[in-house]
Amino acid sequence: MRVFRLVFLIVMAIGLAACSSSKFRTYNGPEVTHVVVKKSQRRMYLLHHDKVLKSYDIGLGFQPQGHKQFEGDGKTPEGLYFIDRRNPNSSFHLSLGISYPNPNDRAFAAAAGKSPGGDIFIHGGPPKDRKRLGGGDWMTKGNSVDWTWGCIAVSDDQIEHIYAMVKTGTPITISR
Repeated sequence: MRVFRLVFLIVMAIGLAACSSSKFRTYNGPEVTHVVVKKSQRRMYLLHHDKVLKSYDIGLGFQPQGHKQFEGDGKTPEGLYFIDRRNPNSSFHLSLGISYPNPNDRAFAAAAGKSPGGDIFIHGGPPKDRKRLGGGDWMTKGNSVDWTWGCIAVSDDQIEHIYAMVKTGTPITISR
């Protein structure tokens, strides 16, 4: 009986492992040396020097026009930043932190007596327990909705690839 139980447990473990898919992918291609975001085009590009490796449709902050200045303004920052952290346990599937605010952002907000905000990420879609935006999926047929508080959103499948490709320290340029 003990042998049967052991065999049963091994078979079940193998079956469960085969059914589960990991959100952590591997990438063995050229190094991503720069991330470029063009807000007006709603596109993000992963570059190896001057060659585009991948590009993605993106969603932005709910007030996407202009540079993020204050906490809660709904804007996505503009300028040169860096990927400064990785969050494998993100509420938005996976996420890569962007080094906003920089010293200039902090000084501008302080001069106005406000907080610059923070926690700006490239991340996946809304958590599954939240109602989807617009009555459906937030990204369909290449049309995204600007719904974040200033982050850059892609689909869960896309962030899995981006998370594998982009390393901490990679520069990210965000422009209009």
